[in-house]
Amino acid sequence: MKRGFKGAGSRRNKDAAAKTVPAREDRGKRVLLRAACSLPLIVLVALLLRVGFAWDYVGQNSRQALAVLPFLQESGNIAASLASGHGFSSPFRIETGPTAWMPPLYPWLLAGIFRVFGVRTYDSFLAAVALNILCSAFTCVPIFLVSKRVGGLTVAALAAWLWAFFPNTILNAFESMWDASVAVLLAATILWATLAIEKSERWRDWVGYGLLWGVTLLTNVTLISLLPLLLGWLAYRRRKTSLSSQDSNGLVKTAFAKPVLAFGIAVLCCMPWTVRNYLVFHRMVPMRSTLGLQLWIGNNENPQEAWKEELHPIFNSAERARYIRMGELEYMQEKQSEAIEFILAHPGRDVRQFASRFIGTWSGGTPTPLQDFVRTPGLWFRGVLLFNLLVAIGTAAGIVVLWKQRSAYLFPIAVFPVIFPWAYYLTLVVPRYRLPVDPAVMLLTAVALHAVFGRQITRPE
Repeated sequence: MKRGFKGAGSRRNKDAAAKTVPAREDRGKRVLLRAACSLPLIVLVALLLRVGFAWDYVGQNSRQALAVLPFLQESGNIAASLASGHGFSSPFRIETGPTAWMPPLYPWLLAGIFRVFGVRTYDSFLAAVALNILCSAFTCVPIFLVSKRVGGLTVAALAAWLWAFFPNTILNAFESMWDASVAVLLAATILWATLAIEKSERWRDWVGYGLLWGVTLLTNVTLISLLPLLLGWLAYRRRKTSLSSQDSNGLVKTAFAKPVLAFGIAVLCCMPWTVRNYLVFHRMVPMRSTLGLQLWIGNNENPQEAWKEELHPIFNSAERARYIRMGELEYMQEKQSEAIEFILAHPGRDVRQFASRFIGTWSGGTPTPLQDFVRTPGLWFRGVLLFNLLVAIGTAAGIVVLWKQRSAYLFPIAVFPVIFPWAYYLTLVVPRYRLPVDPAVMLLTAVALHAVFGRQITRPE
């Protein structure tokens, strides 16, 4: 009897131990899943990755070079002019007079850094890189929030982790003293705000949305291509929501009044800059003057289809002298006329260049990704190329998934990768140009991954 009792107790102990092991495993899995879905952790990892790569980059270059070379592009030159008290002018390192080369916000930010840390100093470089890193890392926040609204917590975590490890934005943080890192944070915030504000009836929310658009356009005016589309979607959704509960007059007021208000505020934010340009140039220049030059650099007799920087006035002394002699607006008008004439005269080449730029945009900058993948021995380059190709496929797949799910969020997300890059398909391919649409790219890729490996996405009401 004692042996039997002892044996029963032993079996019970074994059963309890057997139940404890799966319980511990389940607890461990829950901890890992909780960590994987932790937004603070994702932001921290993104921040550390960018700081680590920047630290390595700084260690490979002299302080003298880092103090000067990153600021010798147009944005740095205009910022130096502002910080030196010469106004918004001189994009080519020499005195050339007032300019409307680019929207004013990022040069003003750089000028503020110059005033605190010195014009073209090593400390200014570190401060500018820190600004880029913070903007890039904290872009995880709006990506997470909008992805959670679209597909739930798993999709949100996937999209944010993809952004954290996205090599394009990691490299841009320290290799490029341009507006891309600031613009991408603003673009991701616009995408989140568009979905979040859809049903809001508070006027202050729409005022804030309009101000957000105004700040964004003063940073990267190319995003204006999305403004009427997103506001139109908001008006359509609001009209659809109120269709059953409003009369015709009330319906129009409910659907359109607040989006129109947001549009008006965005325009008013840009008006001071437009007025400044008119007073300076005695001609209407709404936001920037460089479309003609970009169109010409991408469409001219030079057979090279990649970035032809040797033709740019900042590098080409003859073009720079012509720019100075003619004046900025006349020079841009001449280049636009030459580019349009070339495009009309060479339709076959236009199609080939368009295809080349399309491939270059979605491969991370190279128009021949497969050849470069084979020829280039470096693992880092191959990794960057592979990442870009995978998220390009993921973007297309994500659009298909949302379309099949009849998601109400398909349109405002898809317009980012579908519409925005057209300006660059027709002009130039530079990797940083695509960054403002990459938050939507990561979201769509996460949607595709979740559809393949997880449960179906819940259709929004």
